[in-house]
Parts: sequence; C-alpha cells; structure tokens
Amino acid sequence: MAPTPVGAGYWILDAYSGDIYTYGDAVSYGQPADTFAYSGGADTWPNAIAIVATSDGKGYWVLEEGLSGLGSVQAFGDAVSYGDETTVAHGTAHVGKPIAIAATHDGKGYWIIDSDGGVFSFGDAVFYGSMGGKRLNASVVGVAVTPDGNGYWLVGSDGGVFSFGRAVFGGSMANTVLAKPVVGIAANSSGTGYWLAGADGGVFALGGAPFLGSLGGQHLDRPVFAISAVPPPID
Repeated sequence: MAPTPVGAGYWILDAYSGDIYTYGDAVSYGQPADTFAYSGGADTWPNAIAIVATSDGKGYWVLEEGLSGLGSVQAFGDAVSYGDETTVAHGTAHVGKPIAIAATHDGKGYWIIDSDGGVFSFGDAVFYGSMGGKRLNASVVGVAVTPDGNGYWLVGSDGGVFSFGRAVFGGSMANTVLAKPVVGIAANSSGTGYWLAGADGGVFALGGAPFLGSLGGQHLDRPVFAISAVPPPID
C-alpha cells in the first residue's frame, strides 16, 4: 500500500496479479497486470513486492521480483525509471530477495532493499550504507526514509533496527519476545522516531513516535503485512 501525498487516499497492490486498486483521492496511472510481464502464464508472472508514490502523487513505482530473483521496477504516471537490480552489474553473488522500495523526497530516485540488508540506490538516491554482507539474526523486512531524505532505517523481522545517514536510532524490539514477526517500519513526520508493525497487528512506537493504538491481541482473519505513514509535506 502507498498513501497519496496529503494522506486522503491510497493505492493497494495485489502481489499475485499485479492489479492496483485506488481509494480516496488516489488516481490510477496504470498497473503491472496490463503490461507485457504478465502476458504469459501465471507461473511466469513476477511477484509484485511493493508500491511507492512519486512526491506529487501523479505516479508510482512498483517493485517486482522476477524469475531471476532480482528486483525490477515498473514506472507509471509521472514516475521515471532510474534502473533496478536487473540493470546494474553485480560483482558478487546476489544473496537477498527484493523486499521494499523507497523514494527520495523529490521523487527523482529510489532505493531498493533486499532481505539480506543490501541497499541499492538509483537516480538521486544517495547510498548511506547497508547490512549487506553482514551477519543478521533475521531477514530485513522493511525500510523507512527520514523526512529530509538524508538517511534511512532498516528493520528485521525480529524487530532489530539499523540506522544510516542522518537517521537517528530510537530503539528496537530485538531481544524481545514477540507474538509475531515484525513486518514493517514507518517514520514519523518529524523524523524523531518510528513505528514497527507486527504480523498480528501489534505496533511498537520508538524514539519520538507516539503510540496511537494497535490491533495486537485482537483476532485477525489474515496477518498484517505492512505499515505506512502519511508522507511529510514537500518543501
């Protein structure tokens, strides 16, 4: 799911079919399901991983994992493709799987995040570091970018948080017994903290992020798979 810039709507991406559903003020600019990548049999379709909107909300990027296991990006609306994992040379074996994409503040670049903590930057996205090649207790499952775009946090399924650039470490849930694995991270608008979400709907507020409630302890028909926050205003 990706929110619109003013938080009055959102897009939901179907991971299997590549369909995109719009709600509120979100406008459809096309969808992977209608592209050549989905023209063959279902067993050849890529897995749609994540969607992120451009800064003006007039387009979006969709991250996919193809049969190669590399992350590819499709751009719609005013979103511009700046490349992806299939277009860069890999000097070493590609270890992780693509799990998230995050856009720069001006919408002229993006980062692709892999499950091993690898970070790949495209366009004007600056590489501030990664956990690629380092020992992790759990796979990385999400990324959140600071409001000014000068840093980012990665989160593992065990609740471990890794900060890079100007992203300030505000704590983690590592070494804490969790009812369900953590599935994502979202930064607050001031960049002083962040929320972690568990698959059971539990929410953990860390740093300067306030706790606003959660679904932890309630019966859910299906697990939660992501968390999102309203984007900060554009300067």
